[in-house]
Amino acid sequence: MRFITTLLALSFLGATAAHAEMKLTSNDLAAGKPMADAQVFNGFGCSGKNISPQLKWSGAPSGTKSFAIMAYDPDAPTGSGWWHWTVFNLPADATEIATGASGKLPAGAIEGRTDFGASGYGGACPPEGHGPHRYQFTVYALSLDKLPLDKDAPGAMVGFFARANALDHATIEVTYER
Repeated sequence: MRFITTLLALSFLGATAAHAEMKLTSNDLAAGKPMADAQVFNGFGCSGKNISPQLKWSGAPSGTKSFAIMAYDPDAPTGSGWWHWTVFNLPADATEIATGASGKLPAGAIEGRTDFGASGYGGACPPEGHGPHRYQFTVYALSLDKLPLDKDAPGAMVGFFARANALDHATIEVTYER
């Protein structure tokens, strides 16, 4: 019995070590903390700088063929949240995007249409007095080289394809209110 228990324990440890969990960090976003004005939208009554944040990820599983990034506010009073940024078809060797990368991404990467109605990063801008909103920045490791979408793809469509083809993902959640 001791042999079987030891064998099972070793098998479990081996399986755990073989699966690297993705991690996401940022010089511009601190998990659980308020978003800086640099990442806040400039419009709709907000006066931020609307600069996309730096994001760095590690631990993507083997078989990753591309990455997608999604920025989403689940607290927006729309009944379906608010898509602030979608990026897809980032190459498999990518591990980071710089501050202000929106509009200057690697060749082949696409920024989909946000709920502001345009492609590119759209920062936080919740309704005044609505309380704190959560902003979830997620990087997905994908099993496809390219998602079958273009720059006019809405956030929900990008989210569908990213989740359907995700091998793993990592998220940083920040807050903002006005």
